[in-house]
Amino acid sequence: MPCHSTVVDGYVIEGHVPATDVRRLLVERPFTRGLVVSGMPVGSPRMEMGNRHGPYAVLTLGGESPGAVFGLYPDHRL
Repeated sequence: MPCHSTVVDGYVIEGHVPATDVRRLLVERPFTRGLVVSGMPVGSPRMEMGNRHGPYAVLTLGGESPGAVFGLYPDHRL
């Protein structure tokens, strides 16, 4: 089992998904199994490295549009 996984109100959250996206998921309730962030992008939640920030995307997991972009952080200073 991956080390950055949880289930929130029936949705799977995998990786360094920002809390803002988890809250949005719970409000909007899209038809998806959950959200995923691939890898451990520099500057994502709990991967801060000073002022270094790289782009990353939060993707949907399964559902109507698996792999669709749910959140995009081109310069993710959260």
